[in-house]
Order: sequence, then structure tokens, then C-alpha cells
Amino acid sequence: MAKVTAKKKTGTVGKAKKSAPKKTKNTAQPAKKTLAPQPAAEAGGDKLSFNHAMLYAKDVQRALGFYRELLGFKLVDEFRYEGKPVYARLRAPGGDGTIALHLAGPGTSLASDGVRLYFEIRQLDDFCRKLQAKGFYITQMPRMMPWGWRHAYLNDPDGHEISLYWAGENRMRKTVMRAAKAVNKVPAAKEC
Repeated sequence: MAKVTAKKKTGTVGKAKKSAPKKTKNTAQPAKKTLAPQPAAEAGGDKLSFNHAMLYAKDVQRALGFYRELLGFKLVDEFRYEGKPVYARLRAPGGDGTIALHLAGPGTSLASDGVRLYFEIRQLDDFCRKLQAKGFYITQMPRMMPWGWRHAYLNDPDGHEISLYWAGENRMRKTVMRAAKAVNKVPAAKEC
């Protein structure tokens, strides 16, 4: 029978194993804060909280290469079967958002019509040029969209749609449609 192994990778390197604190008089030690996300019961009580998005991949190692090497995600957890990754959890380089990559079963469709992942970065144009320099194809280079946000579009190695964008000052405007109309009136802005 094949053995499934789990390998957990965290951001802490070289930490010594902690032993139980010695009990002495008047030596209260404050609890250390952890950066790990809190379970929904603690974080939101009875409110629903978003945990992560799961992406199925034909080759988890190849998907890891894309999300880690090209987009800069950090590995949080990885599970291997017969030496190959079958599951990996990754954290976005600029936030707490996570995605999980899971090996798709034989014959599983990876089509994700109607689903697109959004990743935001201020230096959108520079980031897209760096992806191109590494040989990655971008289906739409950055341009201003009618709703006032600048978007680029691409697909990951398994065809999952991704939007790289920057919302800028239009992020939370209630009058985004006015901004969109203004963008449509300026031809140079549409072609950026």
C-alpha cells in the first residue's frame, strides 16, 4: 500500500523546540501572538468568513511553479504522495489571502467558466512586463476598463482565469459609473 506523507512548511526557519516554561514565583509570561489566521468560530463568531479558494490542477508541481515563481506566493503547507505534491496551500505575497492547489482526479474537468481570480498590485504594468520577460503569455496587457480600474488578464497553467488589476482611487467610489463614462470619453486612457 502506498504511503501518504504530509510536509508542513511554515515561514519560521531555525526555531528551536520550545520546552515548557519553568514554574517560578511571580514569573508570568505573556502569550505570544501568532500570525496564523483564526478559525471562523473565533474570528467571526456566528458570521461566515472566507477561508481560501481551491484550484484543481493536473500537475500540482507545475502550478506551484506558476504561483510561487511567477506570482510570488509563499508556500504554507504541502502534502505529497509518493514524493509528488498533491496539495499545496499558498499565501499571497501582499496580504493574508490564501489559495490551495489540489491534484485533480483522472478525467476531472478543470473548466472554471464563470470563475476568475483577482490579484491586485499597484505596479501592474511593471509586473506584467516582468511576467512577459519570463516567457509568460498575457491574454490582455494592462488597460483601463470602463468601470475605472486598470486590468490585465491571463490564465494559469491549468486554464484558470486570472485578473491582475489596480483599482487606485476608484476602488470604493459609489460613482464608479461616472468614472467609467469619463474614461470612455478619453480615447488615450482606453488604450493604455
